[in-house]
Amino acid sequence: MKKVLITGGAGFVGRRLVNRLLARGDEVHCVDNLSPLGGGIHPNEGWLDLKPLDYESFHFYNEDCREYFKRELTDDFDECFHLAAVVGGRLLIEDNPLAVADDLSIDAAYWQWAAKAKPRKTVCFSSSAAYPVEFQRAQGYVLLKEEMIDLTSRIGIPDMSYGWSKLTAEYLATLGWQRYGLRSVCYRPFSGYGEDQDPSYPVPSICRRALEDVGKGELSVWGSGNQTRDFIYIEDCIDGVLATMDSIDNADALNLSTGIFTRFKSLASVAANLCGYEPAVIGTSDKPEGVFARAGDTTKQREYGFEYRTSLEEGLRKVIEHLST
Repeated sequence: MKKVLITGGAGFVGRRLVNRLLARGDEVHCVDNLSPLGGGIHPNEGWLDLKPLDYESFHFYNEDCREYFKRELTDDFDECFHLAAVVGGRLLIEDNPLAVADDLSIDAAYWQWAAKAKPRKTVCFSSSAAYPVEFQRAQGYVLLKEEMIDLTSRIGIPDMSYGWSKLTAEYLATLGWQRYGLRSVCYRPFSGYGEDQDPSYPVPSICRRALEDVGKGELSVWGSGNQTRDFIYIEDCIDGVLATMDSIDNADALNLSTGIFTRFKSLASVAANLCGYEPAVIGTSDKPEGVFARAGDTTKQREYGFEYRTSLEEGLRKVIEHLST
């Protein structure tokens, strides 16, 4: 049994991690303030098929992790998964960038705590938003490789305040390794999705509209609809983390991606087809679409033994079935 801390553990990714870690017999300490900007759900409200409070090895702290760090300096955590963040869909990133900038203080508090508590391993969740936007434009976009960010010589301009905060988190992890010997790995997940994701994110939003508009001639998506993302099913992301986290200790980064550029219009078409109809998919130009094209190169993650398994159609079917119940 390992003693594990998960900050932001009631959020979308955190809930899945809690499930996996309790299943393998770990003692799990979950910290989450359940802020509307964090996407957290109280354990009492049900996490898919899991009832974590039924486990004696599960401990929930309903508080801001920064307050937790001030009072809890135990030095016996085997693993810490740092997910706590102000997150949200594209609308939050575009319209409330200073709220997202709060992530800077969250990450600073974590690494300052880690320097004292000295967890045996930190799993730090960065983001594909940390990548330079110059490689994600309509003209000349490419698959994003980990080496495009070099914290010693080249970083480029990331995506909004969210990208800057995640880039800074990676730099703090690197300092933790270089100056304090703190073992860690940084993951850059691309567009993860799953059954219980907040509706402010593209996949549940599009799938919900596809269900509500069954039989209609049109289905709308944000922006032009021609923008692309790399959609990866959340359980594949968790598989990738658990399969590779012990192989990297020096704060190096690793993508969690499929390597596939998928247009929003294409995603909506698949969702509608799964619902039994074939509408024309149209863009809504009054909504933000973010960068034009973002998908992750899979070379390095395959070298570490991880490949995604769930096709987009299979993953969307799971989301639609969940929304239909």
